Parts: sequence; C-alpha cells; structure tokens
Amino acid sequence: MGKLYTTLSADHQAFIAEQNIFFVATVAPQGRINLSPKGLDTFRCLDERRAVFLNLTGSSNETAAHLLADGRITVMFCGFAKTAKVLRIYGHGRVVHPRDADWERFMALFPDHPGKRQLIVIEIESVQSSCGFGVPIFEFQGERPALMEWTAKKGEQGIAEYWRERNQTSIDGLPTLILEA
Repeated sequence: MGKLYTTLSADHQAFIAEQNIFFVATVAPQGRINLSPKGLDTFRCLDERRAVFLNLTGSSNETAAHLLADGRITVMFCGFAKTAKVLRIYGHGRVVHPRDADWERFMALFPDHPGKRQLIVIEIESVQSSCGFGVPIFEFQGERPALMEWTAKKGEQGIAEYWRERNQTSIDGLPTLILEA
C-alpha cells in the first residue's frame, strides 16, 4: 500500500543513494509530457526538502523547457535489485546553468562529467512510496560508456555547437535558455 510523506526521510535518502537509474517527468501547460531515464551517478538529496540532479547533454532539452514554462517535476526511483520499492518525489524544479551563481556549489557534489549541461534543483512538496512488487528484478551490470565517449569526442566547442543546434528549444518549441546570458 502506498504512503504519502511531506519530506524525504533518512530511509528514503538511503534508498535513492542505492539506485543506478531514475526517471524524470515534466510537463508544460501545452504540449507533450516528457519522461526521461537518467543515470551515471547524477542525483543527490540535499536535505529532506531539496534534491538536485545533473542534467547531461542529450538529444533534446525538454526538462529545462518544461521547468521554465511550468516548474512541476516528478522523479521516480524503482528498486530493481534487492528492495522492492517505488519512490516518487513531487515538487517544483529550477534550472541552474554554468553561468549561474549556484553552479559551482552544486557541481561540487558530482563527478566532472563531460557534456554537463544544467543542474536541476528540486524543492520537494511531497514524497510517495509504494511496494514495487510488480517491478521486475534486474541486475546492474554497469554504466553505458556511450554518452561519456560521445561528449568527450565532441569536446567543449562541439558540445556548444550541439546545444545551439539541438538544445535551445523543446520539441514543442519552448525555450530552454541554455545559451542566454
């Protein structure tokens, strides 16, 4: 049976720290709902009411566009290994770019991944846990090297060009402000 909480408990935070994958859902008032899988050690709980994740360069930039347009975000963690559990964080997110004052403070929490694009800071409104009994058991074999290899090969200038070409607007035409000063 699911339970609703107002904060992330120490047990919730420990469960999150064990997970190798999480899913991020966002939506703007109009257009598509976005749901993205994330990994590569890019999520941190800051405290019981705040979390942050490192948003790496990808084929689109829906999360940033949706947060600018609406702010709502849901993050879901599933226990695919030993613990049968689903944990959802509901809240409002804000985008932090490398040009922003908070960038260095939050980036200090993460590995220095090539292609780092934005940080998403989440103000948590509620947390829901459920049994996860219907979630299959999977064994983690390792991170895929493809994204790190691709971004390293492109280099900083190539990533900046990619952002100009592919990450300035969402698939629904919403701005991401990735290159705004």
